[in-house]
Amino acid sequence: MKRFIAILLSSIITLTVAAQRPPADQVKLRGGELTIQPIMHASLVLAYHQMNIYVDPTGGGSAYKGMAAPDVIIITDIHGDHFDLKTIDSINTKNAVLVVPKAVADKLPATMNKQKIVVLNNGETTKQQGVSIKAIPMYNLPEEAESRHPKGRGNGYVLTIADKNIYISGDTEDIPEMRALTNIDIAFVCMNLPYTMDVTQASQGVLAFKPAIVYPYHHRGQDINTFKSLVNAGNASIDVRLREWYGGAK
Repeated sequence: MKRFIAILLSSIITLTVAAQRPPADQVKLRGGELTIQPIMHASLVLAYHQMNIYVDPTGGGSAYKGMAAPDVIIITDIHGDHFDLKTIDSINTKNAVLVVPKAVADKLPATMNKQKIVVLNNGETTKQQGVSIKAIPMYNLPEEAESRHPKGRGNGYVLTIADKNIYISGDTEDIPEMRALTNIDIAFVCMNLPYTMDVTQASQGVLAFKPAIVYPYHHRGQDINTFKSLVNAGNASIDVRLREWYGGAK
């Protein structure tokens, strides 16, 4: 009876946490569907068939309660809203490969299996679980020594899953490398001051590289409705998807 009650309570907790998450989106890919699960702020999960990619997992293990374990964990930068060892330790990473910039790798514990860590510098590419992962620069403008996000420390990423290219901006501004992106099907673009950029900068960058779908994320304190209006005023064909990134599990 005690075991039954424990299982029942665990199921109730899992369902409660799942109910607190924003609804997941599905995007059709060649051979299946990509599920996009917003978690909070800069954290999300991408699932395709039985493969799960956790992006910047933070917020504690409860935020991922009931979700399939990650096969790949992608981390963009060293700051706590992107890199949180407590959260990583609290999820099942037994079979996960971590794709990280060197600055993050330097902060990983020595006890972590080094064979599961892939370090990428800006411009480098790895292939994990059939997914191409390319590191893209992310940084503040103007480039200054005291910048919160100096060029070369962190990574944005372009993932190619089946026939779709997915851009994850990380903490960046409207930089030339973002503007130069091509054939991006899905983009996650940050915007929050004073750490990255405002909605005007973000909309100008998006209008330059023209993703088919764009999700504003990492946008605490910013008016994402204005972002959507600015993007669609410049290009009505870009599908701007506003989702709730700040009402999920804490």
